[in-house]
Amino acid sequence: MFDAFTKVVSQADARGEFLATSQLDALSSMVAEGNKRIDAVNRITSNASTIVANAARSLFAEQPQLIAPGGNAYTSRRMAACLRDMEIILRYVTYATFAGDASVLDDRCLNGLRETYLALGTPGASVATGVQKMKEAAIAIANDSNGITRGDCSSLMSEIGGYFDRAASAVG
Repeated sequence: MFDAFTKVVSQADARGEFLATSQLDALSSMVAEGNKRIDAVNRITSNASTIVANAARSLFAEQPQLIAPGGNAYTSRRMAACLRDMEIILRYVTYATFAGDASVLDDRCLNGLRETYLALGTPGASVATGVQKMKEAAIAIANDSNGITRGDCSSLMSEIGGYFDRAASAVG
């Protein structure tokens, strides 16, 4: 896993080039927005159990067959596994947000997840819907302007949304 800085330096080094002005500007912007990034990660982390529980509740209300006898989340053991997986995805989204780079999400969470779900008979489309529900809740919480660093957070919220979209696409 590389953070945004290590990734840029590694790529420039591989090409035998100095860092470009555009790369330095992008990293400088990331530093300037650092408090907003930390605030967003802190908000999502602090509300993780609520985000997961509400997303699961909404998913099961829309797709009750998942919790009906024979459904993929039927029995407390399967339900617990479903909630655990949603929490893991959310946790890795926060790591990617903090680092400003999706590689940790890809490498440690998403690679092979679709294949695992296929092998277990888990409906990927339902998991993707749950991830989208977590996205909506997490962005609403992270984008609340009360008690956090002031300023335009639209770019950061778009970035966070992109991590969720990446996760939904990987499992769906």
